[in-house]
Amino acid sequence: MGLFDAAPAAQPLAARLRAANLDEYVGQEHLLARGKPLREALEHGALHSMIFWGPPGVGKTTLARLLAQVTDAHFETLSAVLSGVKEIRQAVDMARQQAAQYRRRTLLFVDEVHRFNKSQQDAFLPYVEDGTLIFVGATTENPSFELNNALLSRARVYVLKSLSDEALNRLLERALNEPRGLGERQLRLADEARAMLLRAADGDGRRLLNLLENAADLAEDGSELTGAQFTALLSEGRRRFDKGGEAFYDQISALHKSVRGSNPDATLYWYARMLDGGCDPLYIARRVVRMASEDIGNADPRALTLCLNAWDVQERLGSPEGELAIAQALVYLACAPKSNAVYSGYKAAVADAQAQGSLEVPLHLRNAPTKLMKELGYGEEYRYAHDEPDAYAAGEDYFPESLEPRQYYQPVPRGLELKIGEKLRALKGKDHASPWQRRKP
Repeated sequence: MGLFDAAPAAQPLAARLRAANLDEYVGQEHLLARGKPLREALEHGALHSMIFWGPPGVGKTTLARLLAQVTDAHFETLSAVLSGVKEIRQAVDMARQQAAQYRRRTLLFVDEVHRFNKSQQDAFLPYVEDGTLIFVGATTENPSFELNNALLSRARVYVLKSLSDEALNRLLERALNEPRGLGERQLRLADEARAMLLRAADGDGRRLLNLLENAADLAEDGSELTGAQFTALLSEGRRRFDKGGEAFYDQISALHKSVRGSNPDATLYWYARMLDGGCDPLYIARRVVRMASEDIGNADPRALTLCLNAWDVQERLGSPEGELAIAQALVYLACAPKSNAVYSGYKAAVADAQAQGSLEVPLHLRNAPTKLMKELGYGEEYRYAHDEPDAYAAGEDYFPESLEPRQYYQPVPRGLELKIGEKLRALKGKDHASPWQRRKP
């Protein structure tokens, strides 16, 4: 053993318990159970380039090592956080040396591959293409957004899932009983402590073992680890969130869709999850204002005001008063009548504005502040609505002359828009009966 080589006992518990074979590997049964495609491919030595996509602590690195072991491939590893093109070339040189001297394939495992930029990802392509490397990348981010299409086309994506409580319990039993874990210390785990650990781990095996190891460091050999011993360790624990990453966008999507689906309970759950994960309440407040306009609209115009007020409370008072105000706004949105009529109408109008070009404003709608503009016909024949019966200029046309009138806004028969729709239909009837109508909408 070299001077700087760590003794096995000095390694973190998670490293000491890393699975030595596929049977010790916990979780991912949907990929590795007997008869599943990845397990079959490994047992037949049919190694191929792949991407492991999943949350932290679910065994991506361990699985990559096992792939190399099962297929008798040389294992090289890079971290995208610490490596660049230079290290990629060194790995390629090592792969060529392994192939020339030992006729052995090389599996190159790239951790956090999404952190490589596009040009760095491109550097792998020729060596994956000609078989110099079996490329295995690991990422917590959606490969569709973070990886080059060229690299994705040469690798199969496998989705790894958070570890179930059953899988986490298997890890705990190994940690407490195996000699390479804590077995020699004869520690026991109280039921309450076990439940706290499983909840705090949140599907992350590495986090589970780190918490167990931290508690064990403070315990006497042969003692029982209790819930009280974990309380301090877990006081700052948070659920998985990763602002700006996949979990972040998944959870804001779930929150928005719960509001749209008129489910206040699910709405509160996802709101609490995001706050628990460390999301800035002001970000949620901004998104809540968007929900008010996109999904409630004029079915209940009070929703937008309430959401703006909640945002204001958060800015003025902070936590916890502001968070409660945002919760109030979210529940109101979830319970309010729904309409996307304004949102849909706005998108349709934007599409026309972009597609139709710079259509001229009709002369009768133009402002005429000067004598010359009046002589040119600006404002001529404009009808001032307040001088008309019921303050409505029946039959008037407000669209550009070359654009047929459209109906972008179509109120839904819910909430206030039920009344708005009735009024617009009545006004449309006046238009049809008016001698002023230039064109039929």
